[in-house]
Amino acid sequence: MKQNKYDDKTFFEKYSQMDRSVKGLEGAGEWKTLESMLPDFKGKRVLDLGCGFGWHCQYAVEHGAKAVTGVDISEKMLAGAREKTYDSICYIQMPIEEISFEQDSFDVVISSLAFHYLESFDQIAGKVSSCLVSGGDFVFSVEHPVFTAYGSQNWYYDENGNILHFSVDRYFFEGKREAEFLGEKVIKYHKTLTTYINGLIQGGFELTGVVEPQPSAHLLETVKGMEDELRRPMMLIVSAKKK
Repeated sequence: MKQNKYDDKTFFEKYSQMDRSVKGLEGAGEWKTLESMLPDFKGKRVLDLGCGFGWHCQYAVEHGAKAVTGVDISEKMLAGAREKTYDSICYIQMPIEEISFEQDSFDVVISSLAFHYLESFDQIAGKVSSCLVSGGDFVFSVEHPVFTAYGSQNWYYDENGNILHFSVDRYFFEGKREAEFLGEKVIKYHKTLTTYINGLIQGGFELTGVVEPQPSAHLLETVKGMEDELRRPMMLIVSAKKK
């Protein structure tokens, strides 16, 4: 059975209190970077993989998308999404790994911070390619390979609780990691940068952008400890077109 941590009552309650859950896209530190890499949605058919509360689906509709399909494994997340939805959005509860849409079903495929929960990126890149039109856009964010490599995803502290460094180990050994997120154990799958980039190239995509987003000046000025996020990359955002 695919991991469905977001339907765990305790984890879901904690996640629901995060800024990105309460404030939507504006509460996500990487949003402005991701937004700048998104294509024009006007008149497009859009697929959002791991849509969660549906913030990106709503954004696509508000920016002219003709029809949007959101896929997520979590019943609780989709229930939240449906509370604030548009008629042009269709939400489907299923694991991302099990999608099977007809050829040329979508003009744009997006995904936000979901693929590091999947074991195989090559598999999902192939599925996206099969349902995306030629010239269609594929834009996604994931946790950065530097961030997922060691596993725990915690800073290394001295005896006084001061941050010393962030551990990076076993980088070239891809696979399952047991990470800690919101005080809970979560299974993620580490992949190298090579795997993400070559997975796209070999899957018939042309890269159009690769960005390691940094905290905005506003966040650096207003959020305590945010400057530490400049010490290592936490996220990776990639945009590509199907050839």
